[in-house]
Amino acid sequence: MSPSPDLQSILQDPSLDPSLKAIANKVYLDQRISDQDCLTLFESGSLGFVGALANTIRERKHGHRTYFNRNFHIEPTNVCIYTCNFCSYSRLIKQREDGWEYSMEDMMDIVKSYDEQPVTEVHIVGGVMPQYNLAFYTELFRQIKAHRPELHIKGLTPVEYYYIFKKAKVSYEEGFRQLIEAGLDSMPGGGAEIFHLDIRKQIAADKCTGEQWLDIHKVWHQLGKRSNATILYGHIESFSHRVHHLSLLRDLQDETGGFQTFIPLKFRNQENQMSHIPEGSTVEDLRNYAISRIYLDNFDHLKAYWPMIGRTVAQMSLSFGVDDIDGTIDDTTKIYSMAGSEEQNPALSTKDLVKLIQGVGRHPLERDTLYQIITDFTDHIFPDEEVYRGYTSLPVVSS
Repeated sequence: MSPSPDLQSILQDPSLDPSLKAIANKVYLDQRISDQDCLTLFESGSLGFVGALANTIRERKHGHRTYFNRNFHIEPTNVCIYTCNFCSYSRLIKQREDGWEYSMEDMMDIVKSYDEQPVTEVHIVGGVMPQYNLAFYTELFRQIKAHRPELHIKGLTPVEYYYIFKKAKVSYEEGFRQLIEAGLDSMPGGGAEIFHLDIRKQIAADKCTGEQWLDIHKVWHQLGKRSNATILYGHIESFSHRVHHLSLLRDLQDETGGFQTFIPLKFRNQENQMSHIPEGSTVEDLRNYAISRIYLDNFDHLKAYWPMIGRTVAQMSLSFGVDDIDGTIDDTTKIYSMAGSEEQNPALSTKDLVKLIQGVGRHPLERDTLYQIITDFTDHIFPDEEVYRGYTSLPVVSS
């Protein structure tokens, strides 16, 4: 195996700290790094160093391939019985006049509004409220599948499932079996936040525990289904808390193999109870992507959620381990725009996403939710654009 030029120069650098060089050598040999190695990277790894290692792994796994899909979101409500200090999205029941609570008919109208569009996924996640119970979602999923059988339903987080199944007095397995029969296909990764109990108590004491989050995903995986995983970073957690979070995910993935994508989610500080905490820098965002890619060797994909970090940083992340930038979204999510993300109207066309990926020399591939390739846009040329060295020559897109 020949190391990349960046990794080769790292391995030959006599001034590099021995602990960092040992980690670089593990990456070169395609070996797993330890929890202590991961902490060392967070504490001592420069952006250039971790970026070179992460890009080596990214290109080893995917080459220049970069994935996106055509999706839209349904957020049933932003009214919630839980209070999470970091959340700018939800409204308490006593504030419900400031929020929304969609009926089943409202949600089906959203689905039907995409009838003439080639979307492949509907992503459903929202607040926790009593009326959105097991019977409600079973019927909603049935209606979506009856209307558009091929549409992949990626729905709800363990925070919602924990409440729904407890209220229905069913086990995780029985609840999931009912929802699968109704049409549920996969689970998103939200609600993980930070697993460590000390931090979770401070930022999200109301919702399910980290252990319960992991147990719900474990049961889902045991039923043969796939899901994603997340972390909410850049607030009051320490680097050791991030390592603890990543370690629990890697351990469960070793056991079940059911996770397909990891999505780091940046803390945004507008209009929430943690507004006094400054947001992390772009450098720290990119370091976090890179270190996640290095540590989570058993996750196939690392996603940068572009509505949260903006298009420019999403492009940059493709050199720091990221191989997926999510989907078209089509202005159907408010979860991060309400918290102050760069993208206040998060919508990109397929052409926009293709150009964004091509603009930094990567190869855009439209996928479905389970990463089956729908269209390879690698050599696609839009009108009035020139091609240089196999990809469209475009300036970096500004957010």
